[in-house]
Amino acid sequence: MSGKPEVLFVCVHNAGRSQMAAAILDHLAAGRVAVRSAGSAPAESINPAVVEALAEIGLDVSKEFPKKLSDEAVRASDVVITMGCGDACPVYPGKRYLNWELDDPAGQPVEKVRAVRDDIHVRVRKLLAELDVPAA
Repeated sequence: MSGKPEVLFVCVHNAGRSQMAAAILDHLAAGRVAVRSAGSAPAESINPAVVEALAEIGLDVSKEFPKKLSDEAVRASDVVITMGCGDACPVYPGKRYLNWELDDPAGQPVEKVRAVRDDIHVRVRKLLAELDVPAA
């Protein structure tokens, strides 16, 4: 990687896990990482329990919305982190791919979403260390 690392988080609906991961990474990286999220079949809106769980830690995603996964987003990324999107995620040579096995917060109460959020938080901190980017 040259310059600022670019990370793309991908899940099916881009309404839960990938949105949480993008918000947490964006916050902790404080502008030192370009962060995107997308979904192979985007939902209409972000899961309200995800919005609530992130607000509890001071992150506002209320104005965010699910985005469609594009080849361009994958090509622009140095690291692509998938979260349950299966074969819908395009694979390009030279990209670093990670698959994070996480519970899907869809339809779950905020108590369960908090556990997923906290798991993502730990993984994002580890990713920042691997990218040699200090957390804010």
